[in-house]
Amino acid sequence: MIETIKHESLVLAIILRRSFKRDGIEFLTPSNFSQQLGYMKRPPGYVIAPHVHNAVKREVHYTKEVLFIRSGRLRVDFYDEQKAYLKSTLLEQGDVILLAYGGHGFEMLEECEIIEVKQGPYAGEGDKERFEPVPADLIRIER
Repeated sequence: MIETIKHESLVLAIILRRSFKRDGIEFLTPSNFSQQLGYMKRPPGYVIAPHVHNAVKREVHYTKEVLFIRSGRLRVDFYDEQKAYLKSTLLEQGDVILLAYGGHGFEMLEECEIIEVKQGPYAGEGDKERFEPVPADLIRIER
């Protein structure tokens, strides 16, 4: 299953649940995203021709992150561009999420192993602005 988390017309995140399966290749992100997320299922013997990637000048305005949940369970909280809380969802082992726009925060509900992929070079603390999380009594988990 693929879930797109939106606020108004802005895509905040794309979640690829571990249950998703489809033959072939499918890109889940719009072609204008500076971070692309795709899914591939290929049969034995399928060949992807050797290739190199060309130098292409790109301009990145916002960091996009992809998280691979290797183990555990966590809650992700979504915020709009003005840092207002919107909703939360749960991620578990095998889920993948691309965080595109808006804000986000996490609470580990179990010990988690997470692999993160994002654009570089990393700008340190200049790359993000931290803010106060939503109070626990306002959390709304959607699944």
